[in-house]
Amino acid sequence: MNFTRPIFALALFSSLVVAPVQASGLIDATDPGRILQIAKGFGSAELTRDSTGDPFITGRMDGIKYGIFFYGCEKGRDCDDIEFVASWTKTGATLDKLNEWNANRRYGTAFIDKDGDVGLKMTTNIDYGVSKKNLEDSFDWWGKAMKAFLKDVLGQ
Repeated sequence: MNFTRPIFALALFSSLVVAPVQASGLIDATDPGRILQIAKGFGSAELTRDSTGDPFITGRMDGIKYGIFFYGCEKGRDCDDIEFVASWTKTGATLDKLNEWNANRRYGTAFIDKDGDVGLKMTTNIDYGVSKKNLEDSFDWWGKAMKAFLKDVLGQ
């Protein structure tokens, strides 16, 4: 029996399936530098590390300061997803106002942290990769959510 042909066919099929994925240019949380470059397209941004050693991006969009936390990391590398976060102190925002926001908005979840600061967060699943345009769209939605939150909840 000749196994050469089936093995060759399997190898060819595998290369056809894997090659487009590798060449696709998908962005995932294992490459914080590429995410930083997209963040810089929306304003200033800097890549550092958080207190656990995971990547952390701080940035500004339209003057609003925010951060990007990386989750699911193994020893500060090979992360799974990201979460956009912004917070404000001494806002006077009520829990009713935050609940109203959460009930009526698809992007950005409002919360009050243990110190009484008001925050907004948006988790973005990029595990297994997303296109550059898709991630740019997530940044765009994040910017819109922060602006709307400032206006609708914080009255700014």
